[in-house]
Parts: sequence; structure tokens; C-alpha cells
Amino acid sequence: MAENTEVNKQEKPSAPSASLVPVQPTAISSRDKTTKRLVVVLSQACLETHKMSSKGQSGDKFALLNCDDHQGLLRKMGRDIAEARPDITHQCLLTLLDSPINKAGKLQVYIQTARGVLIEVNPTVRIPRTFKRFSGLMVQLLHKLSIRSVNSEEKLLKVIKNPITDHLPTKCRKITLSFDAEIRRVQDYVSTLDEDESICVFVGAMARGKDNFADEFVDEKIGLSDYPLSASVACSKFCHGCEDVWGIF
Repeated sequence: MAENTEVNKQEKPSAPSASLVPVQPTAISSRDKTTKRLVVVLSQACLETHKMSSKGQSGDKFALLNCDDHQGLLRKMGRDIAEARPDITHQCLLTLLDSPINKAGKLQVYIQTARGVLIEVNPTVRIPRTFKRFSGLMVQLLHKLSIRSVNSEEKLLKVIKNPITDHLPTKCRKITLSFDAEIRRVQDYVSTLDEDESICVFVGAMARGKDNFADEFVDEKIGLSDYPLSASVACSKFCHGCEDVWGIF
């Protein structure tokens, strides 16, 4: 009988399977003052709670003031309804936390409210997609001063001490955006940073107002476009600019 010969077939390398598990962002330690990063401060954020009538229910009920649900209340208070736009902060947070630069662990986000409350945002926090749920989360944060993870003791949102400069990297260029300043392409501007230099951008999270909200902190003001941009678009442009220059995809 002929001896059976075994034919060795070259196996084709299997293609790497795509992971369906989302990449968890890595939080930069508050004591880390050297890692290069993009810092975004949402300034003049309209996050303010108001005690509402309980209508016979036990316990106090608070709501996040907003121009859609509380127009009558704002008029009674003599307030401009444009002051109550927490949806701007909501839009910005969704844009920032969804970005590749956040997932790469190179983004830090802070919120500075119009009333001077400073909030640190953990990059792993999952901000509610609906404004109603976001409002409830902000009310809880402003009253309890922190929001903890369900699975651990990690604080996902917390009120921290001012000033913001105490929490920034040691070598950090601080800028804000102005419609009157020279227009710069974000990628070109980020390319001027030193190898170990971070950048902090103060973005106005309000419907309208002057661009002097961060004058005491910033080194420079720049423009981004010939056209007025929403705060969310401004955040997006800076994320994309840093991602392009720093090779984050």
C-alpha cells in the first residue's frame, strides 16, 4: 500500500476580530501636572437650581432652571431667559466626552458655572443623552457636591475648590475664543505648542455675552471662524485639531 502522505497547507492568518467592548477612557490624575493634554473649561455655564412648589408632596423639590420650562418663573425673578440655557453645557459635554481625544486619555473637562461653582468631570462619566435626565443629574450634583460611580467609590462628577489654575498642568497655554481676535486654524495653533506644553481653552457655555469671562486667566485670545459658532462646535473644532496634530484617531 502506498503510504498516505500528509499535505501541509499553509494556514491563512485570521483577521483580528473587532472588539464590541467600548474603550474606557483613562482619567488623568489630579496630581499629574506634566502629561500633555487638552483642557476645556466650560465657563459661565448656566447651571442653577430653584426650589419648586411641592403641591402637597412631602419634601422639597428642586429643578434645574431652563428657558423652556421656567419662562414664567424667570420673568417673575426679573431674569433674562437667555441666562437659563443649561442645554448648552449638555451639548458641549456630549461632544467632548464622545471624542477620540477623550477616549485616548488626553482630555480634561471642567465646568465653571455663572455662580462660580467649579466642577471636575471624570472622562469615564456617561452623561445622559436626554436633557431631562441630564437636568436631574445636575440637580443632584449641585446639592450633594459629587456623583459617585454605581460600581465603585470613584467620583464621576464633583465640585472642587477654585481657582481653576490650581488644577491645570504646570506648563499650560491658556486661551479663550473671541470673534474679534485673529482667526487661527486650530491644527496650526496647536502645532506651535512645545513638546511638553498642554493647552487650556475657556469656552463660553452661555447663549450670549462678552468674551471677558476668563480675562484673569488667559494668555491669549484667538478666533476660529468668520462666522459665529456654537459652544459645542467650538469644542469639537479644538478636539479635532488636537487629535490631528497629536496623531489620535
